[in-house]
Amino acid sequence: MPAAQENPAPDGPRTVRRRSVLALPGVLALGAALAGAPSASAAAPRPVVSPAATRLVVAADGTGDATTIQQAVDLAPSGSTGRVEILVRPGTYHGRVDIGSAKTNLTIVGATGDPEDVVITDDRAAGTPKPGGGTWGTTGSATVTVSGAGFEARHVTFENAFDEAAHPELSGHQAVAVKTRADRVVFDHVRFLGNQDTLYLDTPSADVPARVYVTNSWVEGDVDFVFGRATAVIEDSTIKALRRDSTPSGYVFAPSTSSGFAHGFLVTGTRFLTNAGPGTYYLGRPWHPSSNPDTDPRVVVRDSWLGAHLRGDDVWTTMSGFDWYPGSNAEHANSGPGAVTSPARPRLTDAEAAGHTREAYLAGDDGWAPWRD
Repeated sequence: MPAAQENPAPDGPRTVRRRSVLALPGVLALGAALAGAPSASAAAPRPVVSPAATRLVVAADGTGDATTIQQAVDLAPSGSTGRVEILVRPGTYHGRVDIGSAKTNLTIVGATGDPEDVVITDDRAAGTPKPGGGTWGTTGSATVTVSGAGFEARHVTFENAFDEAAHPELSGHQAVAVKTRADRVVFDHVRFLGNQDTLYLDTPSADVPARVYVTNSWVEGDVDFVFGRATAVIEDSTIKALRRDSTPSGYVFAPSTSSGFAHGFLVTGTRFLTNAGPGTYYLGRPWHPSSNPDTDPRVVVRDSWLGAHLRGDDVWTTMSGFDWYPGSNAEHANSGPGAVTSPARPRLTDAEAAGHTREAYLAGDDGWAPWRD
């Protein structure tokens, strides 16, 4: 394997080590909205929370309404039609978080505006034994599972810290940081950290679509680390492919779009960086869960900067015997050393590209436009 390297990108972040400090662009302080909130070190009395509270504070030192993220989720009202905010003070919060389908319109916000200050982490993998027998599986490995519609997260880090090297005895190293299976989900200025299967963007079922918007964020991993069935837009973000002791090092995307869905993944205005060697990564491969033929995996990457870790003229590959259907994957107006022109890399015409925008993917029947909020 060639020596590992960082691929510099115009206006991109400086070289960043795994788990290192990341200054995301455009991070704003919460300002007046947090003016009355005591700091984590303040000796403030613990408030009484009513079942209808629209703001909950999480503080590990006990000065908030809850000491864990899950406690706050459980305190939040069910079936809310208005926004319910969980404000998280600085700290590392361990343990799985399950946001059930009844917990609608929930927002998790890091109190400082810096996603490094609030880390939500767990360390189980698909092959990790469960109490009582069996293993967690890919879905069960998720640090955070989002089933409640209208979920949003801002200024926090989601991490699956499973250590593959420390557990060679486990056969399943899939370790999800976040799994979504809800509609109208937003991640803004967040970090997703993991290795295999970091970000799982799913839907409630194979015939029910769901939309996800990721913006100004950081995603890192190695094997199929952005995958799933959702209609998702990743915009103005950074996707870092990690070096892995294998050939190839990995695959960035593994969409599993249902054939009846209008759209799969759209990635735009994003930087593809690495600490892996040149030519060691595929851009994507098609995932057919349980070998389901009624799946049409789709991803479009446009207006983005692609590093040299991508495999030149063969960035798309097969998975479990399934190949890419004609027209299911494409690029448009990309730049950088990984943006190679090749007959094996379909390009959208300008007219075709006009149909691959965040508006076209996410508006739906309700005109959803989270970038305007």
